[in-house]
Amino acid sequence: MNSLFIVLPILTILMFDLGLTLEGKDFMMVLRRPKAMLLGLLGQLVLLPLLAYVIATLLHLEPLFFIGFVLIACCPGGSSSNVFSMLAKGDVALSVSLTAISSVVTLFTLPIIMQWATSGAGNAIGVTLPIGNLLIQNLVTMLLPLLLGCAVRRWANKVAGKIEKVLSRLAFPALMFLAGIFFVQHRDTISANFMSLGLAVTVLLLCAVVLASFLCYAASLKIQERRTIIIEVGMQNAAQAIAIASSPFVFNDGRIAIPGIIYALMMNVILLIYVGSIRYLRKQL
Repeated sequence: MNSLFIVLPILTILMFDLGLTLEGKDFMMVLRRPKAMLLGLLGQLVLLPLLAYVIATLLHLEPLFFIGFVLIACCPGGSSSNVFSMLAKGDVALSVSLTAISSVVTLFTLPIIMQWATSGAGNAIGVTLPIGNLLIQNLVTMLLPLLLGCAVRRWANKVAGKIEKVLSRLAFPALMFLAGIFFVQHRDTISANFMSLGLAVTVLLLCAVVLASFLCYAASLKIQERRTIIIEVGMQNAAQAIAIASSPFVFNDGRIAIPGIIYALMMNVILLIYVGSIRYLRKQL
């Protein structure tokens, strides 16, 4: 089975679904609430990739896994974070705006960070990053569907609502289906490296949650804003990472997607524990 014909359509549909939830005001929140927005973007676009690079270096991950580990850290966003923010009684409007802006900004920051990461880890094994192909693929599979979704929301709001209602129910199963396909295809490699990659992913997530919490407290953000930023920093777009890793136009190596697959599993476990803890404590008060 050629996974390309599965991963790219799923990513495109997920980005279209995200666009259906967005309005122009979501992109303007950075001007209305700059402290919370800039702190959230700092955590998503700088903190997590930097943590991933340091952890991958300290744990001496193999070059392909090193690249994949940094790659998943460079792919923030996804509508799932908005659902988690709602469940955690966070700031959903902030979550939507962070998802919207990070999804666009990442189109340009990701190639820069990945070029840096790949030039170090990839040279020894002959892996290079075709930046032009990456930019084109991201524009076609991410930006255009996002803008199309926004246009449908703007000009056919009722239709957008009906479509989004259906797609939102399919988003998580589609991501799990995608991860399942890659798990089956690379089950031997995943089994052999699950302990080391699982450790790396767990350390990354816990460090991200702790440092994001510290930054939010230091900035005196409201508790709803803190919850949302913690979730946004930890929640990554695994479909984007898998698409870049497996695409014949970019890395063309499914093994690079393995850290993203494991991350998709662990981020849901850890963030569900975080959300569950919040809801439990609220009931005790």
